Amino acid sequence: MPEAAAALKWGVERRLEFIEFRLYWEGGVNRSDIIGAFDVSVPQASKDLTLYQERAPQNAIYDKSAKRYIASNEFQPCFLKPDAGQYLNQLRSVAEGILAPSESWIAHSPPYAGPPVPARGVNNDTLRTMLAAIRQNQAVEIKYQSLSSDDPRWRWIAPHAIGFDGFRWHTRAFCEVSRSFKDFLLSRIIEVRSTRPSEASPEDDADWNELITLEIGPHPELSESQKRIIALDYGMRGGRAQIQVRKALRYYALRRLGLDTPLEARRPQDQQIVLLREPASG
Repeated sequence: MPEAAAALKWGVERRLEFIEFRLYWEGGVNRSDIIGAFDVSVPQASKDLTLYQERAPQNAIYDKSAKRYIASNEFQPCFLKPDAGQYLNQLRSVAEGILAPSESWIAHSPPYAGPPVPARGVNNDTLRTMLAAIRQNQAVEIKYQSLSSDDPRWRWIAPHAIGFDGFRWHTRAFCEVSRSFKDFLLSRIIEVRSTRPSEASPEDDADWNELITLEIGPHPELSESQKRIIALDYGMRGGRAQIQVRKALRYYALRRLGLDTPLEARRPQDQQIVLLREPASG
């Protein structure tokens, strides 16, 4: 923890982190920003700004004409660990309605657009039941529609985790029909009938508990300059990058990276990356 952030109550430190977020990402902050984000009084917001100046005197300058504090040229984060990925995820979450604007620290969102993601019909009661079963180590009797059957069928499952493949939410569970751990799409659970104590242990789900490492690199048929660009895109070092994933999610990870089809099926400029070696235990 930075020295400036030492010995502060959590609520105070959180507001100072917010001040620094606005200074770092948006260039400035004022009292009304703090009041709106934390529902504190005017005197408290003023006190927070004063405390921030005391703890990080080189970071903010008061602009009388704008009536706000602006980031100085000597600005160095003291309370915040800036993370571009977190900022962009927050931006996307607000734009896609996942996060309410009032719950975001971003005040002035840049114009944003992304590919549409189809809404998945996860029933509230279904999710609530799965979460309770996970907490209480219960088995649940569900009516499930799989693609391998024309009609839905009842089965007992013992869920122990929630997963996401980039498009769809599922529960990782022990299936009493197949006697194995499988993924069940939450949107395909039509009805829940009853629960009982589970006899399955999450520790027995070897594929879920094992971490593997996917090692990727630029497509070998790209030019050297193109390879350098791809290396920058994926944060590669020495022409390779390692991505750790649960073994149970390996298929989803490869599909999302475009590595689930033969290399010859796509142009190098479209494929861009290749799997350098088979996943190893992480």
